[in-house]
Amino acid sequence: MADYLRPASLDEALTALARPWTVLAGGTDFYPARVGRAIEDNVLDITGIADLRGISAGPAGWRLGATTTWAELIEMPLPALFDGLKQAAREIGGRQIQNAGTLAGNLCNASPAADGVPPLLALDAEVELAGRAGTRRLPLSAFLAGNRRTMLAPDELLVAIHVPKPAHDARSAFLKLGARRYLVISIAMAAATVEIEHARVVDARIAVGACSAVAQRLPALEAALAGAPVTMLAERVDTAHLAPLSPIDDVRGSAAYRRDAVVTLLRRLLRGVA
Repeated sequence: MADYLRPASLDEALTALARPWTVLAGGTDFYPARVGRAIEDNVLDITGIADLRGISAGPAGWRLGATTTWAELIEMPLPALFDGLKQAAREIGGRQIQNAGTLAGNLCNASPAADGVPPLLALDAEVELAGRAGTRRLPLSAFLAGNRRTMLAPDELLVAIHVPKPAHDARSAFLKLGARRYLVISIAMAAATVEIEHARVVDARIAVGACSAVAQRLPALEAALAGAPVTMLAERVDTAHLAPLSPIDDVRGSAAYRRDAVVTLLRRLLRGVA
């Protein structure tokens, strides 16, 4: 018979991870994957750990607790830097999913089409991992190791996401292409964060999802945007900037369609940021 444990503290959860458990937060991926069959996993429900929830600001940036829900993120008063992440949050399922699904769950699920990943990459986010031996931090790009794979050790939990404070005025945006407007898995998506000074881009971070096993930053495009007037960003997008991507053919679209769509998404995205 499977075991169920809902610890009240992080220490209790980490102690439990001395043996195998399936970690449960929002359950929006866990339960649909088990429809019609008995749950045989040992379930470690981390939703009772208060320290894993909420968003706080400090001198260096923001800490987003692992079990913060997408609905909580949407409602939280945050600067324009987080607009792109909030736009992505509104695209993650319906209201019921947004009320239950968590930020860390979206990352640990490690789907190539995870809507939260591109905006967090564009925010230069890091993840904080905790184990019995202590904590460590990894850039989100290093944490995601492939389709449904992460660098999370069996005895670790993802406890927070950290977003650094930008050096300049910053804004962000997110766009998603699907077969319909809402409640759909992405065909392609893009996120941008731009830092601006005197109406010109000082720094840009651009990420594309659902077009590779892991969402990818586009460093060549980021370099091309540096120094550009904010009203002329879309014109700098070129197909050569898509080199890091490796889109596939699947039921949602062909690789060629995805490449064409990404160029259009990026131009619309950058016009929106401007």
